[in-house]
Amino acid sequence: MAPLAFRSLRSAALLAVLSWPCMAAAQELRIGMKAAIDSADPHLLFTPSRNVQLHVWEPLVVQDAQVKPTPGLAHSWRPVDATTWEFKLREDARFHDGSPLTAEDVVFSIRRAQTIEGVRTYRAYIRDIASVESAGPHTVLIRTSVPSPLLPNNLSTFGIASARAAQGATGEDFNGGRAAIGTGPYRWGRWTPGQDVTLERNEDYRAGPQPWSRVSFRFLGNDSARVAALLSGDVDVVDAVPAGLYDRVRNSGGKTHLEAATSLFALNLTLDSRARSNFVTGPDGKPMAENPLARREVRQAMSHAINRTATAERAMEGGAVPAGQYMPPGFLGHVPDVQPASYDPALSRRLLVQAGYPQGFGLTLHCLNDRFYGDSKTCQAMGQMFTAIGIRTTVEALPSSIFFRRALTGANGQPEFSASMSIFGSAAGLPDNAFTSLVQTFDPARGRGTSNLGRFSNPQLDALIDKAAATFDPAERQAVLEQATRIVFEQDLATIPVFYLKGAWGLRQGLTMEPRGDQYTLATGIRPAQ
Repeated sequence: MAPLAFRSLRSAALLAVLSWPCMAAAQELRIGMKAAIDSADPHLLFTPSRNVQLHVWEPLVVQDAQVKPTPGLAHSWRPVDATTWEFKLREDARFHDGSPLTAEDVVFSIRRAQTIEGVRTYRAYIRDIASVESAGPHTVLIRTSVPSPLLPNNLSTFGIASARAAQGATGEDFNGGRAAIGTGPYRWGRWTPGQDVTLERNEDYRAGPQPWSRVSFRFLGNDSARVAALLSGDVDVVDAVPAGLYDRVRNSGGKTHLEAATSLFALNLTLDSRARSNFVTGPDGKPMAENPLARREVRQAMSHAINRTATAERAMEGGAVPAGQYMPPGFLGHVPDVQPASYDPALSRRLLVQAGYPQGFGLTLHCLNDRFYGDSKTCQAMGQMFTAIGIRTTVEALPSSIFFRRALTGANGQPEFSASMSIFGSAAGLPDNAFTSLVQTFDPARGRGTSNLGRFSNPQLDALIDKAAATFDPAERQAVLEQATRIVFEQDLATIPVFYLKGAWGLRQGLTMEPRGDQYTLATGIRPAQ
């Protein structure tokens, strides 16, 4: 006879399984996903692919719903010295083929992520790594070329692959499943490019099997068709619900419900800081000898001309939240008292007079028309607001493929636009990525200012960004980032934040989920309602 304690535990476990709501009917979770994946390779960077891959390949460090680092395959980590990190691995992690996770798998995966060929890779996130080595079966030492206190955050971006399965593997080996061996709660099943992906439950997962025996991701790019699939019961969950369809999900007669939350993806207005600018004209319609956008008072005028609340509620139909800095509340690096600029057109006009432009000037505003719901409407609304204060604005909304080419290298290898709006969000959930990419002085050799479309430059700000990147103490680092935040948004207006996009999901009744700031749709965060 089994001991009483064991029988009690066994009975409790059985009761827990039997009491899980709708367990028998909820074995498969069907997710309608806006974007199709393009690879199963965990070391190639493409956001939709990563959304699916995180079920199969786990990173050393996992991001929570606010994209903050938590233990993953590494249960702990510590800086040994200014340029050395030690990561301790879980000893109970197993790959899907039953082999144990070892330090050699981590060494292999980091080296592969550093050297893999492709247009989109994770190399920028791990560029500081000089060497990686095993210091025992479950200990990894990573040495960096410079102090890198954010290395754990950056190592949350890609998954750890089996060295045995992935050594020498091709893209087809991953896509077809032969090399698709991870440690995650799901196994790679079947992928039909452009249509769907099916994942199978890992019955031997260390934390116990998930409630879903199978998870399927159907790629439904059309927003209305995706929501219609949810309402008809063809799928259980849909991602990227646009604000214009919120009510269809909410008012379904109790069949579905909506989950929405602020994401870390922020829309920013970038203004040209160079001496002359391509799309600025005087009252006579001719090019101007100097660039008014380089003046602080003009930037302030444009910021106060933006009615962020109306833009978020009307142009975006409730699908956005006004922004005053790169990181929203609740995320790393947010500075609570740095608020969105007030909407004050009268102040804007006074600032233009102070700047020496009482008659205003002409401007072309370039925006995206295929990046997010409401992008073109937002662009038109912004153009009208600038025109209302005397900056006569023409709007040109472009598809992504054209916008980014011209924005980055459109005119003789230089950014072409005078004023442009685009979305930025850090895959690592770090304000540093926004500072380094968007406002640090352009320096391609060092990987600085790669998306600094206005060629803004402030040596004091550069020094603070570099100091934050080398500071290990979290409180001290936050203090440095606060100084940088105040320079960017209160002193110089290096870029002008407009709003944070909301992430929104539709779910059938009987399901719950925790919305994520990175807008990922993870089956591990979706559960039958209790």
